[in-house]
Amino acid sequence: MKLLSVTFFLLFFFISCGETTPDPPVKLPKIAISNYSFDEGNENKTVEFKVEMDKTFDKTVSFDVSTMEITAQENVDFVPVNKKFEIIQGKSFINIPVEIIGDDIKEEDEQFSLKLSNCVNCEIIVSEGIGTILNDDTKNDSPLDGYTTPLSYPGYDLLWQDEFDKSSIDDKYWGYDIGASGWGNEEKQYYTDRPDNSYIENGNLVIEARKENYQGAEYTSARMNTKDKFSFMFGRVDIRAVLPEGQGIWPALWMLGDKFSQTGWPSCGEIDIMEMLGHEPNKVYGTAHWGEQGQGFSFHKGDSYTIQGTDDFSDKFHVFTIKWEYNKIQWFVDDNLFYTLSNADVNGSYPFNDNFFFIFNVAVGGKWPGYPDETTVFPQRMIVDYIRVFQKK
Repeated sequence: MKLLSVTFFLLFFFISCGETTPDPPVKLPKIAISNYSFDEGNENKTVEFKVEMDKTFDKTVSFDVSTMEITAQENVDFVPVNKKFEIIQGKSFINIPVEIIGDDIKEEDEQFSLKLSNCVNCEIIVSEGIGTILNDDTKNDSPLDGYTTPLSYPGYDLLWQDEFDKSSIDDKYWGYDIGASGWGNEEKQYYTDRPDNSYIENGNLVIEARKENYQGAEYTSARMNTKDKFSFMFGRVDIRAVLPEGQGIWPALWMLGDKFSQTGWPSCGEIDIMEMLGHEPNKVYGTAHWGEQGQGFSFHKGDSYTIQGTDDFSDKFHVFTIKWEYNKIQWFVDDNLFYTLSNADVNGSYPFNDNFFFIFNVAVGGKWPGYPDETTVFPQRMIVDYIRVFQKK
């Protein structure tokens, strides 16, 4: 019995001594990519995003890097990257170069991303880095060409003009409507008098609609007017302008009757020299509105003008004109007549034989234009070269 026990003990001992202990699993390094913010600059330059491991490793680590658009565009704002990178044995990081395309045009800050994938000998813990291109420019990309009109017409005197050639907006003639009431149209912007939303640049008035959180609104813009500063009755009005574009953008050059403060809208009358829906950037509208005091809605008549071909109203300057006389208004684009209204076309009281003042604005959203979506680019700008008012001698 003792001999048998000793035999089993020796057998167990030799078997145990012959066993090999498995190697512990290799702990792979963890890698992460950082975010990076930088000024755009006026010339192309290279910026570097750091990809870092939590430790060095005794093997080469490799992974793929690819750029993705967010608001910045490939080959417009940055040169795309799509290649494999390596961190060699004994190193713990690598810098990923991305070429940034500089310019001198004022625009919003823009973003793109770098994404890590297909990691070999590593574990990805932060797979995406955001690159933010910070705008550092003040110049607007405004066209210089387009249609123009003369400073004089036979049989007319120049009554009033603003060439917007001073250093700032002339408060002798221009005031502001302020706020975010929806303005009767369920608009989404907050109108301000800030120089961010209206300013003079290169001899032009610029009204700029911006996407930003301000006083509880998602957008800001400006609505300028000459109320109690300049109004007139009858004549020719020429306004030379470049229009913004995009879903939900609604620029307007228009007029209200001086009786607005006494009788309200629509009985005071409204003359829309130009309105445009941003998703139809090659078409503008000319319209007259009227109605009884306290009515709450308007009767209206008008028509539209469409540019033929591939151009639109954001490409270059066009001149929006009305010829206004007793019992008659005519609408023109670049001296092309597209609509005429007479007192015979108006049911009820005809309010257009009275003094009117000007309103310039860029609305964001509303029942008519709809609302911005992912295709809408901000900021959007209406650029006005001049407004001129002529009256018959």
